[in-house]
Amino acid sequence: MADTNRFLYIDYMRGLVVALMGLDHASYYFNSIWLWFEPLDPLFDSIPQFLTRYSSYLCAPGFLMLAGAMVYNSFRRRTARGTSARKAQWDTIQRGLFLVLLQLTWVNSSWSGFARLRLAHIGIIASIGISIALLALIIRWRWPFRLALALVLFAVHPWLLQIPYDASGGWQALVMEAFVTAGDFNKYPVIPWFALCTFGSVIAVGWFQAWPTNRIRIRNSLLVALVAALAGLAVRMGHGYGNLFAYSQLGSVSFFLFQKYPPSLVHQCWTVAAIVFLSAVFMAVGDRARRVLKPLEIYGSVALFFYLMHIPILALVAKRGGLMYRAGGLGATYLGWIALLAVMVPLCYAFARIKARSRNPLLRMI
Repeated sequence: MADTNRFLYIDYMRGLVVALMGLDHASYYFNSIWLWFEPLDPLFDSIPQFLTRYSSYLCAPGFLMLAGAMVYNSFRRRTARGTSARKAQWDTIQRGLFLVLLQLTWVNSSWSGFARLRLAHIGIIASIGISIALLALIIRWRWPFRLALALVLFAVHPWLLQIPYDASGGWQALVMEAFVTAGDFNKYPVIPWFALCTFGSVIAVGWFQAWPTNRIRIRNSLLVALVAALAGLAVRMGHGYGNLFAYSQLGSVSFFLFQKYPPSLVHQCWTVAAIVFLSAVFMAVGDRARRVLKPLEIYGSVALFFYLMHIPILALVAKRGGLMYRAGGLGATYLGWIALLAVMVPLCYAFARIKARSRNPLLRMI
């Protein structure tokens, strides 16, 4: 029962992440705010728009942290069964490279409804793939060393953002966007997102190994969430280092306006807190609310499949099909989101069954 509970809460959490991501992408295709909205410098004309957009800020950190946690757990279990460490590491690197390939081909083209191929772009799936491949190289480190690396990367990244460079599109821009900052080539630079992936591999030691009971896992997860939240509060109230947006006063909307592209240090702290806190909530829930949370469990069991399918569905309906493409408001956004979630339940359920029976190595990596 303990192992089932552990993985059930992981599926719930991944399911919540992809469901919120679906909301953000439904907004991208149906919400007229995207006619003028600039993701790199977000402004909002209403609290509902602010909340709709910011709910998705959990998604990328959730992807990276849970990916790091599952890489650690998979490595631990495979080596315990007799697989050599080098083989387990190489398999993980291959999976990471496979994700990069998916980004450059399927994902990039799916945003336009497969109207064009866009190879010169790196997105979240590629960032996850690169982070997984890098994590494979250090996965044998003891957890204090991986934690130290994650914390150093968190702390150093705001300083790296101050490096001057030519942003006109030359090699300097490519290098900086690949690793540090955000732009058209890449909104998900490797350094801050790899830090989250590495942190996920650290908390996995507690979740899957060191904390023996659900009660201890919940208690310690809440403590980690509290520490991360307080760290973010301290950084935010300091106004300076680690902040990319100023705020008017404590508790105002602007106080909670933190940057995602690239992620500010406040973003890293508060999203870590939220993800670990919600994971603890799902641990507490366990299988008691399984019927109610069944859709999240289904989505979370094949989260990558959800990602790969939901974008082309939205793009083909809205952008290629001409149905309310950036012509509505929050009403159209939420109707489109609910319809998307309803469609994805049977698709994800069917794919999960196919994947469970298949021995195809590519299919099993999805």
